This record gives sequence, C-alpha cells and structure tokens, in this order.
Amino acid sequence: MEQGKTIRAALLGAGTVGGGVYKLANLLKEDIFQKTGARLEIDKVLVRDRSKKREGIPSEILTDRWEEIRDDDGIEIVIELMGGIHPALDYIQEALHCGKQVVTANKDLLAQYGAQLFEAAQERHCDLHFEASVAGAIPIIRPLRQSLAAAELTEVMGIVNGTTNYILTKMSEEGMGYGEALKLATRLGYAESDPTADVEGYDAGRKLAIMASIAFNSRVTFPQVYTEGITKITAEDIRYAKEFGYVVKLIGMTRLTDEGIEVKVHPMLIPDQHPLASVRDSFNAVFVHGKACDDAMFMGRGAGEMPTASAVMGDVIDCMRNLLHGSCGKIGCGCYLNLPVKPIEETVSRFFLRIQVTDRPGALANIAGILGNNGVSIEQVVQKKSHNGVAELVIITDNVRERYFNDALRILEGMSVIQEISGYIRVYG
Repeated sequence: MEQGKTIRAALLGAGTVGGGVYKLANLLKEDIFQKTGARLEIDKVLVRDRSKKREGIPSEILTDRWEEIRDDDGIEIVIELMGGIHPALDYIQEALHCGKQVVTANKDLLAQYGAQLFEAAQERHCDLHFEASVAGAIPIIRPLRQSLAAAELTEVMGIVNGTTNYILTKMSEEGMGYGEALKLATRLGYAESDPTADVEGYDAGRKLAIMASIAFNSRVTFPQVYTEGITKITAEDIRYAKEFGYVVKLIGMTRLTDEGIEVKVHPMLIPDQHPLASVRDSFNAVFVHGKACDDAMFMGRGAGEMPTASAVMGDVIDCMRNLLHGSCGKIGCGCYLNLPVKPIEETVSRFFLRIQVTDRPGALANIAGILGNNGVSIEQVVQKKSHNGVAELVIITDNVRERYFNDALRILEGMSVIQEISGYIRVYG
C-alpha cells in the first residue's frame, strides 16, 4: 500500500448533489486521509456554463470541456452527478475505457444501460460504484452486492420515492386530497415543478430495476418494470384502507418466483403492523427477505444534498482504498443469470376494490358470482349505506392472477347495476 499518496478526482456536475460532494470532500479531508492513507483532491469540475458562480467551488477548477478530464491521466476517479442519459453515458464509458474509476448517482443510466457500463468496467478492471443511485443515504446497494450475497434473497420491496411518500402521508394523516398534498409538497421543495417521474412511479421503477438486477443476479431494465403512480388515489381509498387495518404506500416490489422475476411499482395497501407502514413523510425504506437471512429493513433519508453526497463519498472512499491496494474492479456486474421477467398479467395479488352499485336486491350476489366465475374469491366485503339509491361496496379479494382479476373487472364494467368502479389497489400479502 502506497501511504501518503494524493488521489486526484473530477466531478461531473455542480448542482445540488455535486455541490454537496465538493463541500463534504473538503470537510472530511483529514478523515479521508486517516481512513484510506491517501489525500483526495477534486481538481476539476465539469459544468455547462463556466461563468456561473458555484458557491464553495473555486472558479479556477471549473471547466466546460470533458476532454480536459478524459485526457488527464492523473485523474483517477470520475464522479458523475449530471443525471440523465446523454452526455453522461458517453462520458462514463469513455472514463472507464481510459482506466478511470467511476462513481455515479445516475439511476436512469444504470436502469437502462447498466449491462454495457459494467462490461466497459470489467474490460479495464475498473470500479463502477453507484450507492447513491438508490435511496440516497440509505446503504442498500453495497449490502445487496456484498453483505447479503449469500442470503438467497426472494423479495425486495420498499418505499424509494420521498415525494410520493410525503404526499400519501399528508393524505393519510391530515385528510388532504391528492391535489392539495401535491401543492404542499411542491411548495416545500419535495416535488419538482414537473412531478411526473415521481407521482407516476418512474423514479421508483428505475431504482427497482437496479435492485432487482443485484438481488437476483439477472439483468432487469427499466422498460421491464410495471409502473403505476398515485394520481388516482383518493382520500376515500385511504380512509377505507384504515378501516381494514391498512396504510396506502407507493411500493416498489420485486420477487423471485419459479416462473421468473416479478418487478413492479404501484400503490399498495400495507398492513399497519408491517415495518414499512410506519415510514412517514420523505423518508425511504427498503425491506428484504431471504431464505438464509429472513427479514431485514434499511431506512433513512432517500434524497437531499448531504444525504446523497454522503453515499457518493462513501463510494469515493471505497475507490481510493481499492486504488491504493491494487484491487479495483473486484466486484463486477453479478448478472450471471438470464431469468425471464414476468408480465404484470401473470403476477398474483390481492385487491382492494371500490364499486358504486344500484341498491337493489341481488346486486351483491350477482357481483360475487361474476368475481367467482373468473377465479376471484372475496376475503372481505363491506357495504356502505345507500345514498340516493346507490350503495358503495368495498371488497378485498384473496390472491388472484392479475389477468383473471382484469377479466372480471371488464365484465363488471358492463353490468347495468354498477354505476361506477371507483378504483382498485393491490394489497400486500
């Protein structure tokens, strides 16, 4: 081991997280030296506009030319925090081809192009670290790749989007409607001006693709993840869920089955005694189950300047140690299997179903008959008081294959006795 060495790094992007990484790297200078035996020096920061002042980052280290970083053989670590696909994909691939170690927080890239990035890293025996790409400060990538490598994982599920969890918390605890809760989340900075990626489940879907690939040693890409957001969840859904002993959360879930991998993001009723049910506001949590390890949960801040920066810097420190010990690239992709990803129609769930029904004799029996004829059995049913001749049925089903449930739903929609199918949500169990 080479003691007292200075390891030079470059930062791609100087936004919220990039600024946090630069700040943390300077704050922890002595700690990093004590933990690694080397000094870290971030001496180039790639930005789009060099004239724009970046608080805390000296203007003389700013550059708008990627080539200055790529062609500098003295830069050993590239920290990519630009986000998006292009030009980040090209930059990371070129950095790896040049033999540089890479740390990234880019879930978009890894969820879609992870295979080719790991191939490039493997060719040059380089590190490709990405702890910050999923759940911010929560250590989940390293545990999945290392600590739980022998756990025989069968299920990974979690709340991995703070925006939607904050919105659902406000709807559940303060009775807000979806629109009101979203406005509050936007005003407080939890939601972007365009919240689509969060509220439609895309952000969580990308993170889930990454976790599924690691957990089950088989490549899963974002287009293979079924995604459904929270925009149709109502205050009534949440109120009825409470009556049945459930909490509504946006859950990313992946399971290993005999037929392949299930991987999906959607609202879900979680039993109020489940550990994930108590995860509030913008916090994230990931719950794993394995044959060898049983249950484990990881919880913490899933986003933000310093929480995400701490995950990035943890990876940088790991890279530095590997450089000093000549052990870079020791953990590769790990996707040595080629398991099928099951279409959502072939997965099995329980369902919470709300229906507005004309209040007349035999209506419930007819509905139960249609459900039964399509393989959908009822676990619980509550009929609310009739109003203007219309009663509300709230049903929870037993486990059923999704395509059977969808077949039953199509028939129900055509029944004259049914005024409206107000909504349905999957139920954990």
